[in-house]
Amino acid sequence: MNTQNPTEVKDFAQYPDTNGHFGVHGGRFVSETLMAALEELERIYNTAKADPSFWQAFQDDLVNYVGRPTPLYHAKRLSDEIGGAQIYFKREDLNHTGAHKVNNTIGQALLAKMVGKKRIIAETGAGQHGVATATIAARLGLECVVYMGADDVERQAMNVYRMRLLGATVVPVTSGSRTLKDAMNEAMRDWVTNVDTTYYVIGTVAGPHPYPMLVRDFQAIIGKEAKRQHLQKTGKLPDALVACVGGGSNAIGLFYDFLNDEMVKIYGVEATGYGLDTGLHSAPLAAGRVGVLHGNRTYLMADDDGQILATHSISAGLDYPGVGPEHSFLKDVDRVQYVGCTDEQALHGFRECTRKEGIIPALESSHAVAYALELAKTMQPHQSIIVNLSGRGDKDLHTVMQHEGMQID
Repeated sequence: MNTQNPTEVKDFAQYPDTNGHFGVHGGRFVSETLMAALEELERIYNTAKADPSFWQAFQDDLVNYVGRPTPLYHAKRLSDEIGGAQIYFKREDLNHTGAHKVNNTIGQALLAKMVGKKRIIAETGAGQHGVATATIAARLGLECVVYMGADDVERQAMNVYRMRLLGATVVPVTSGSRTLKDAMNEAMRDWVTNVDTTYYVIGTVAGPHPYPMLVRDFQAIIGKEAKRQHLQKTGKLPDALVACVGGGSNAIGLFYDFLNDEMVKIYGVEATGYGLDTGLHSAPLAAGRVGVLHGNRTYLMADDDGQILATHSISAGLDYPGVGPEHSFLKDVDRVQYVGCTDEQALHGFRECTRKEGIIPALESSHAVAYALELAKTMQPHQSIIVNLSGRGDKDLHTVMQHEGMQID
């Protein structure tokens, strides 16, 4: 286990190392069939990363297609009611496709063009990454296949329809827990079989190197904008950051540009479902162990025999037994405090945000909102919190209605 502490990490930007490791986490644990494809992707990304024209094309698409920059919104009514810290929402829900996921798919689409692949595949849980991938595929005229757990297909029916409307083939995965883990398993099997013709657009900061690094770099635009916007509004850095953590791309996107700012406290909110003591949760950082999942070493939920445990969260996007390796590293060095939020607490955050600010957040984002509401109570009115509102909640209305015993007439 890594025993470093934050004072020993001089610059978080030095991670991962050349082998894709964040401390003991990360790396590349895949079959020989995929090793060459990953090495090719790493070479191409390193070339692109050093090319200003690549980032200019990325930025142009973010502005003209995605609609960036997203606003940093002062949730004044919520803040005034609490009487503690000022709460700001980074409005990733206002992106084209309705979530932060499109930042990454724009970047990976540029890489897919560079390697000349005409078929792209993706995994998705809440459906937002699937929609973002299908959107980019439609724009570029690429074949698109999205793997989605059968349970998530049912609870995210609207996003399934959106993907199919965009021309993607949605494949329900009926194996295992029928959720995001199993969708990623099937996507990786597809990639092994079709590696010569297919580009795999991984949706989070997990998977084998270089995916955790490149997805982070594409999502880092969130924190870069938020830092600049908060400085413009207040003249100082925020006192705290809060974001939900499943695989962790929206969280690392907000956190990354602040990691070297030691005075900024950072909180990642895992889904504790029905409670950690019930075992029905999705909180590998709080209650997991180190192992290998989907090509990287990280904290995950497994039994004593190393078998992956079933997970639960009311939010499909957090219903995952692992987490990105950079988050595992940030936990080990105590730079980020990882906390939990139950289904009921998330629903409280969902309702409060909707009724007090007129913004319907995704259930994933609602975990972050709920934790921020409690955190703000412990702080002073001159202090501030940035919450990553990673997606909009229209996709989750059916789930919330079912939870409340309501039906659409």
